[in-house]
Amino acid sequence: MTSATAKANTEAHPSSQAPLPEVRHPEFDFPADLPKYWWDNDPVKTLLLAALSSSFPPGEKFFIDSVRHFQDRITDPELKKAVRAFIGQEAHHSKEHKEFNEFLDQRGIGLARLEREIQGFMDWMRSNLSPERQLAHTVAVEHFTAMMAEDFLLKYDEALEEMDPRIAPVWAWHAIEESEHKAVAFDVYKAIGGSEWTRISEMMFVSVIFPVFTSLHVIQLMKADGQLGNLKSWARAVDYMWGRPGVFRRMIPSYLRFYSPRFHPWNHNPRDMIEKAKRRWLPGY
Repeated sequence: MTSATAKANTEAHPSSQAPLPEVRHPEFDFPADLPKYWWDNDPVKTLLLAALSSSFPPGEKFFIDSVRHFQDRITDPELKKAVRAFIGQEAHHSKEHKEFNEFLDQRGIGLARLEREIQGFMDWMRSNLSPERQLAHTVAVEHFTAMMAEDFLLKYDEALEEMDPRIAPVWAWHAIEESEHKAVAFDVYKAIGGSEWTRISEMMFVSVIFPVFTSLHVIQLMKADGQLGNLKSWARAVDYMWGRPGVFRRMIPSYLRFYSPRFHPWNHNPRDMIEKAKRRWLPGY
């Protein structure tokens, strides 16, 4: 095979660049003396991640089910392996974040109610969306989580370094695995012949509900914590997310790439970033 042919094959099948997702089983201890605001001693930042964590147990069960629905239609042996690893990773994410949410709930951060709200929305989608659109929803949310993993947590290290060092590995581990399996649902969607219109329109839907749900949940948590009027914390968070350079501003190019008909999650190859993060945050794995 010529080098040009090999290059063309790699470009035609970007997932050939991807490592097989690795199912790890770290056990995290959540210390009793953890500061209340464990990310940068800041209420909005901390409660933002708490709000996201509340969505993981019901959300990741939905993602697993949407991919598993089509598992019998997958014929490619490598994709079959990747699907099994995706399910294993997401199941363990759900387990660890369930424990983390219960820990935060016991400390007065009321995540149980938020988790029930997300579960209700997942149940609504199961009842009202076709299996193809449910999988497209997973594809869209997986792109959001991969962007947050790579452009928010792994690329610059600043967010992880600002967290309490006993909690940062939880988020680093989750981000690493979200990056590793970011193309699995997409590849399944392509393998079953999912429509481009459904993929694109579902991303438009997710682009509205994801920030709306998250913002409402942060507001609810801030209000319950007596911090709703903490203008300094709100201002710091807005600047952190939308200032210069701003976490969300940095994500815009990655977000827009999803709408290209040539899009594939592994057109952006983060392997070096993943390996660096593993050495820093998961040295035993």
